[in-house]
Amino acid sequence: MAGAFSDLKVIEVGELVSAPYCTKLLADMGADVIKVERPGVGDRARKRGPFPKDDPHPEKSGLYLYLNTNKRGVTLDIARPEGMELLEKLAADADVLVHNVAPPEMDRVGLSWERFHRINPNLVMTSIAPFGLSGPYRNFRAEDLTVWAAGGVCVLNGGGPDHADLPPLKTFGSQAGYQGAVHAATATVAAIFARARGESGQHVEVSVQEAIAAILEMTFEFWPYMRMIATRLGQKPLQPVETMQCKDGYIYLCCIEEHQWRGFVEIMGNPEWANEEIFSDRLKRALNWDALKVFLEEWVGQQTVLDLYRKAQARRVPFAPVSTMGDLLSNEHLKARGFFVDITQPVAGTHKYPGAPLKYQRTPWEIRRPAPTLGQHNDEVFGKLGLGAAQLKELKSKGVI
Repeated sequence: MAGAFSDLKVIEVGELVSAPYCTKLLADMGADVIKVERPGVGDRARKRGPFPKDDPHPEKSGLYLYLNTNKRGVTLDIARPEGMELLEKLAADADVLVHNVAPPEMDRVGLSWERFHRINPNLVMTSIAPFGLSGPYRNFRAEDLTVWAAGGVCVLNGGGPDHADLPPLKTFGSQAGYQGAVHAATATVAAIFARARGESGQHVEVSVQEAIAAILEMTFEFWPYMRMIATRLGQKPLQPVETMQCKDGYIYLCCIEEHQWRGFVEIMGNPEWANEEIFSDRLKRALNWDALKVFLEEWVGQQTVLDLYRKAQARRVPFAPVSTMGDLLSNEHLKARGFFVDITQPVAGTHKYPGAPLKYQRTPWEIRRPAPTLGQHNDEVFGKLGLGAAQLKELKSKGVI
């Protein structure tokens, strides 16, 4: 059966995470994605690990191999007139062009919406930038750390003003890029649906900073409502909402409702301290969290994660084990759902990767091909544009492809 987007042709001019993950989501659902990389250099993700056996190689980057499944790959220098002309030809009969070229570079090479809209009025062009394409930060360059902090998440992970010894923290990897990618993919699909109503293509602009700020849940309200800065640590309006260490790992505790708290107290064997007036309701438990935390840490530290989790489940108390990467890889539930898949790439070999985060009844998600080697599909893709072997050889000698 064909994938949900099997009729969709997508051009990607992207590096690292945001544009590549956006188009991976489309490609894994059937879209024909042509990935454009710089000649001789390729996507910067090729230099990022992990690498099998810790052996750096541009065709063995785990990050690159994961982000670029189901794509065909070509090399093209769009900063050169001949390269931009070929990109225009690729876009002329495409449905979508996705890129994360920095705004100053967009201006320099002429990668503009107006240009591609003239060539293909039905094209949806999605531009992903750290701070969007307007405003005083438009031309700022930014890596993942910068945008993650600018979006407001680092302070949530840090200690806040009451814990000067615990600075703001960044999560591992390129989480800002993934958030920008998911927002971009959703917006791109919406623009495709709009086009299906008879409208022309349109320009979709994604600010990664705003994509992150949009998922901060209720943290904005803490300040105007309570004059509090929300953080991972420090005083919270309700407690217990905390991660604590068991004998064999970490568990997340959440029992702010009274029936949840009473269930937890029963699990602990109804200790005397739980009946103290300072712990008598959820607001008092929050105000006296420093004292309550000592009791809980001592008791939780003597338990095992799985045993405590199952006891909490039986009393409908929403605890959750904090999974390590090893836990996820060996998780029976994920195995049963076929989440992790083995992908064989001609240079890197066979390795396990995250698979489908979604299921379709009739239009399946599937891995049809591994990530392309650098320039693997040059002859195939450019040949369909009418370029013969001699022309391709000349363009390669000039560094255009």
